[in-house]
Amino acid sequence: MGYEKIRVLKEKLYFTVEDFTETLGIKKDSAKVEVGRYIKKGYILRLKRNFFILREKWENLSLEEIFKIVNIIQVPSYISLMTALSYYEITTQIQQDLFESISLKRSFKKNIDSVIFNYYKIKKKYYKNFVRRENFFIAGKEKAFLDIIYLYSFGKYKFDISSIDFNKLDFKFLKKEIKNYPVRVQKKFYEIWKG
Repeated sequence: MGYEKIRVLKEKLYFTVEDFTETLGIKKDSAKVEVGRYIKKGYILRLKRNFFILREKWENLSLEEIFKIVNIIQVPSYISLMTALSYYEITTQIQQDLFESISLKRSFKKNIDSVIFNYYKIKKKYYKNFVRRENFFIAGKEKAFLDIIYLYSFGKYKFDISSIDFNKLDFKFLKKEIKNYPVRVQKKFYEIWKG
């Protein structure tokens, strides 16, 4: 089976075995075998179980498309931490091939074709203050900062404090929200806030 026949799948951000079956008009078991062959040849990348992307699509993704994939790899999740602060232009720290998110289920790291996706688990009561933008979920800028402080105060995250432009964050909102966090997080917040 030639690669040209499956190139129509690049119109989709990602596809499943069922999409592959429909596109090629073959049985599901045959489609699973074919997808495996194309993965071995490097034409297809596996995002997670039964979610795939053509390499040529992967190599030309926009930032918004990558963010959508970040949310797909771990459901539920939202983009946060330095990835979100970079998106909002609040940090000078630019992360190359690294995307960070907050998750409810588990903390884990996934490597897809040398791109790292880091997911950090937080308690359900702190899983809030994120928004939907262009089909992806991302923390508000203050929430991304609070997620950093929360994880940092428990030794689960490192970041360059000097890279953050504190003038672009709403201190009144942060001061109100930080009251909902444990005392150690509150102390760390006030230690870090503008040094």
